[in-house]
Formats: sequence, structure tokens, C-alpha cells
Amino acid sequence: MPHLVLLYSPDLEAETDMRGLCRALADCMLEQRDEAGKAVFPKGGTRVLAYPAAHAAIADGQGDYGFLYGNLRMGAGRSAAVHKQVGDRLLAVLRGHLDALLERRPVGVTLQIDESPGQVYDAKHSSLHPLFAKNS
Repeated sequence: MPHLVLLYSPDLEAETDMRGLCRALADCMLEQRDEAGKAVFPKGGTRVLAYPAAHAAIADGQGDYGFLYGNLRMGAGRSAAVHKQVGDRLLAVLRGHLDALLERRPVGVTLQIDESPGQVYDAKHSSLHPLFAKNS
């Protein structure tokens, strides 16, 4: 963890570079620092995943509407200031990537951040984390 999951109307794939957006969002996440200057997110655990919605009904269905919904799920323990900072910076990346599209047609963009404070099961098994443990 953290995982940022993007769900979007499939028509957006023809109008924007989803792979590039995922990379830009992941890079933004990895740049974040807390009040003590420590990385907010671990390199080996940072994921951005994007999926086109197989089926969707958007607004009244009378227009050329699109959407992108992002949900960042992270472990508990970060301050409200860090939550806001991360949200503001991720939204800036989304806007930088999507604002030209939003000028051409109506697209709803939502970003939410959730913490997982009460996990009842949280297992991790990874060969990624050891790659970055030496550099953290």
C-alpha cells in the first residue's frame, strides 16, 4: 500500500494517455514528504492502477459525458496536513493531464483518499520492497 485506483469511462482512452497519467501520479506520490521530510509512501508499495468501466451510466445520458474516479487507499498514521498536501498535488497532476479534455467536453473528475485504520487482515508478500530498502 498505497494504491491509487482509477476508474474511468472507456472513451477517455482515445483522448488521453492513461499510461502516462498513471506514471505521473505514481511519481507525484513518490515525491511527497511529511512534516519531518520523510517519504510519505514507500517506493515498493506504491501502485497506480487504471481500469475502464465495462458499463456506466453518466448523468442524464443525453450528452457526450465522461468520468474519471480516483481512490487512494493508504495505511493510517499520516497527519491531516499530509492528507491535504497529497490530495492537492494529485489533483494538480490530474488537472494538468485532463484540463484540455475538460474544456472540450463534460468530464467529471473525482479524487478521494481513504485510510485503512481498522484492517482485519493486512498481509503483504513482495520482492519489490527489498529493492528499495537500501536506498530509503
